[in-house]
Parts: sequence; structure tokens; C-alpha cells
Amino acid sequence: MKRELSSLLVQATAELAARGTLSGVAAAEVQIERTRDAAHGDFSSNIALMLARAAHRKPLDLARAIVGALPESPLVDRVEIAGPGFINFFLKPGAFHAVVAEILDAGEDYGCRSPRQGRILVEFVSANPTGPMHVGHGRGAAYGDSLCNVLAANGWEVRREYYINDAGRQADILAASAWMRYLQRCGEAVSFPHRGYRGDYVVATAERLRADCGDALRVSATKLQEQLPSDPQMPERASEESRALIKEDQEKYLDALIERARHLLGGAFDNIRATALADQLAAIRATLDAFGVHFDEWRSEQQLVGSGAVQKTMDRLRASGYVYQHDGAQWLRTTRFGDEKDRVLIKADGSATYFSNDLAYHLDKLERGFSRLLDIWGADHHGYVARMRAAIEALTGRKDALEVQLVQFVTLSSGRMGKRSGNFVTLSDLLAEAGRDAARYFYLSRSHDQHLEFDVDLARSASSENPVYYVQYAHARICSLLRQLAEKGLSRDRVRGESHAGELNEPEEQALQATLSRYPEVVAAAALEREPHRIAHYLLALANDFHKYYNAHRIISVPEGLRDARLNLCVAVQQVLRNALALLGVSAPEVM
Repeated sequence: MKRELSSLLVQATAELAARGTLSGVAAAEVQIERTRDAAHGDFSSNIALMLARAAHRKPLDLARAIVGALPESPLVDRVEIAGPGFINFFLKPGAFHAVVAEILDAGEDYGCRSPRQGRILVEFVSANPTGPMHVGHGRGAAYGDSLCNVLAANGWEVRREYYINDAGRQADILAASAWMRYLQRCGEAVSFPHRGYRGDYVVATAERLRADCGDALRVSATKLQEQLPSDPQMPERASEESRALIKEDQEKYLDALIERARHLLGGAFDNIRATALADQLAAIRATLDAFGVHFDEWRSEQQLVGSGAVQKTMDRLRASGYVYQHDGAQWLRTTRFGDEKDRVLIKADGSATYFSNDLAYHLDKLERGFSRLLDIWGADHHGYVARMRAAIEALTGRKDALEVQLVQFVTLSSGRMGKRSGNFVTLSDLLAEAGRDAARYFYLSRSHDQHLEFDVDLARSASSENPVYYVQYAHARICSLLRQLAEKGLSRDRVRGESHAGELNEPEEQALQATLSRYPEVVAAAALEREPHRIAHYLLALANDFHKYYNAHRIISVPEGLRDARLNLCVAVQQVLRNALALLGVSAPEVM
């Protein structure tokens, strides 16, 4: 519909240009928007306001000239000018009749665009493999996966990637935590580090080590404690300053414990580390699989570092002239590209920072031929965005190579998140409580840049108050309608229904057809703005329109021509519900 109205405006400006009163405009320059108030028509354009200055005419006068030059259209009932020069289109009752046939012809492709947009690599979730995924990770997973679906529907060649942070200190802490639990299983009276990982998942790895290795990894508690500093207890009541100092000492103890473990175990510590990481990665994969999230590639930080990619990146940066020495460390001059301060690449002890590894990973992604990188991070990484963009610009000269979307936090009615405490709500727990469909829909019911409070009780309810139930019930209702048709020995005649499409003029039918026609626009906007929650909102509106229609009108027990027209409309609604739910990764049940 927007294309049709845009074409009318292009023809009108071409007519004015032929008269020498205005330059013609291209279709891409015409802005057509749906009105929010029916009193202002169905669609509105601000083209007169846009062209007025160049035409040296008042917007209102130009709007009158454009409207006067508009060709006739079987879709447009009348055109009015409002305010300073907005052109409002009022459509004829049958203007949206064609959308039903369009949907039935396109099927699952309705709402998709075929023009190729380019190759985009979307990296999301990438939770550290040091514990189970929690409900915060679930929001990033639902958002990233659904956004990939939406981008693909808009012509992007999309690849999904998970970056495994398996080369840093957190993995060493996991290994030390598992070993300490192993020693406790061996009967050694060792104290568990205050800053270690305390979840049951660590105990499970320790028990596997005990079963596989017996006493081979056992060291006496006395020998272990030699040369280790103290691991102070955090008092219940302590000042903020005292807590910070105690936490620092606890971290120092943890670092010393890791070094002690390496000294006592040698290469066996790396085996413990590999086992613990493998356990957690297997759990993460299983959780994501249950959540319906799948990746094209899992990229290991360890393998990246081992391949020499970090050194290659550092050499390239040095050659660019943006690296300098200060206090024994090597710094990247990211301030040249908008960062608030320069960043350390190589520390004074010669070790690479996490930033260096991450930068090498992003360069690796670009060198694999992707025109655009899209990273989805938690909101707590907001301070990392500017430095990464600056570094990539220093490497490539491109400002547009990296896009980052930040996902805000999630809260539940109860439960705290924090891997080390072991007291957090896992995504698996949430899926067991609410189910995959409800979890994904609820995660996507609000913009990713807004805080989300997840109502588990509502997600579990089978009522119209539950949005995912309400939407899925609309689909199931149509399936039930078609079963009833078959039970009566009847069938839908699409051609006959299309010949009677002009009878679909009830207010609820008009509303449904108008809402159906909006779907491609919603999908396009969701991709452009990186906002799949628009699909969730649209689904709720479509389901609401359908339930109103279903409750207000008979569909089967009417004359056959009208029956088939109404059935065509219902099947079109069913198709769009299914298409939109698929973009969110939510099922479309036939029975509820």
C-alpha cells in the first residue's frame, strides 16, 4: 500500500515538474506513514514540507498543488490536507482486500524481502563457560536469535557465532574451584576459596575427576597451604572501603592458589581446566538447544591465541603508527578515534590484555569476509564499546564495521544472579518453570534497551492475560475452525472466496486486513532498528483483532461465497501468525 501511494506522489511531482513548477522526486524520497488517528485518514505524507524550501513555496500551497496533480486510484477514496501541509490519504473500504490473496500467494515468504543486503556476522550470548547460563543470558540469547531471523527475512546473509572466552583468568578460577572440591571429595580438609565458583556444577566436575583420576590429583592440605597468603572472611557489617580491601585480598589469595596448583600439578592443572570447561560448554550447548538457539560456529579464544592471531593484530597496529610505549606497557592511541582514553594492549609483564585478544577476534571476523559485524553484549559492557570501535577503525579505517547492541538486565520475582555465589536462577530453571515459548516471547516483549521484569506466574498461566497464550490461541483457534469445516464435509474454495472478497466490509474485517497489510512494514522496521520486540507487539495486535472478529461474526454458517472469503481471511491471519511467531522462535500450536 505504501508503494502504491508513493507511486501516486511521484507521478504528481513529475506532473508538476513537467509544468515547470517543481522538480520531480524519486520514490525513495517519498515518506509515507500510517496515521495514528483514523480522523486523519489511513496514511499521511510530509512531502510538501520536505520540498517547500527547494521549491520556494509555502508547504500548504505546495501540498494543494501536489494533491491537485494526483492521478486517480481505485484504492483512494479522498485526499485531505492537514496542518502546515500534511497530505492525508483516506482509502476505500476495499483497499486492503488484495492483501489476503497476497499473503496466500506468498505463504511463509510474506513479510520477507529478497534484495540482498550483505553478509553480517552476529555474535551473541558468548557467556563465559564458567557456570550455567542464567536468566540474563537468556534475554541476550532470545534477542540475538530473533534479530538474526528478522535480518535474514530482510535480505541479510546472516551467520550466528558464539565466542568462547576460554583463555583467561576466569577459566583458571573454574579449574582451581573444581580441584578444591575434588580434594574435599578425597577427604582433604581444605577450605574453599571465598572468591571461587561455589555452584553445584563445580561439585559435579570434581566428582567426575575423582571417578576418572582416583587419587592421582590428590595433594595434602598441609602441602597445599605452604606459601599461600590468607583468604580473609568478609564481615557481615563492613564499610564499603573495608569490603573493597578484603575483596582485593581474597582475589590475591585466589591468584596465589592458582599458581600453587600449577606448581604442584604441572600439566595436570591444564587437564582439570579442560575438563571443567568441557563440562560447562556441554551444559551451555544443551541449554541453548532446549531454548531453540543454534550457532553456525563456536569460536575458541584459546585457539585464536594459539593461532598467532593476536601477534598478527599487534604487528598490524604497530605498523599503523597508533601504538606507543609508556611505563613498560604498549598502548593503543584510541583517543584519536573518539575513545575517552588510550588503552593498554600489552602489559608491562609482556602479557596481552583481554582487549588485545578481543581485538584480534574482531579482525579475524572481518577477514572472513563479513561486511558488517554485529555484537550483542550485556549492558554492563557499555564502557567497552567506544574502545573497540576506535581500535577497529584504527585497524581498518572504517567507522561502520562494528555495531553493538546492549541488552539490559532482567529481574524475576525472586532469586539473585551471580555465578560465584552459586545463588542464581539458571535459564534451565526458567525453561522448566515457564516453557520455551513463553520464555522467548516474554524476553522479546520489551525493547532490549529497557529493563525487563519477568513475571513467571503470568508466563505459566493459560489465560488471555498471558500474551503468548493469547497469540498462540488465535492460531489454534483458526486450526480448530478448519477442522470444524472438514468435519462438516466442507472445504475452502480459495478462488470463489477471492471473487467475494468485496463482501469483507465489516469493521472487524477491515481492521484485520489493515493489520495484515502492516506486517511487512513491521518486519522491515524491526530489522532496520534492531528491534524484534516490534514483532511481539504486532502479534498481540493481530491476535486481538482476530479474536474480536471471531467473537463478532459467524464464519462457516454463512452463504458459501462469503464463507470462503472469510475463510481466506482467517487462513491469511493464520499464515501471518505463523510467520511472525517463527521470527521470534515461538511455536504455532494447532491445539491448545
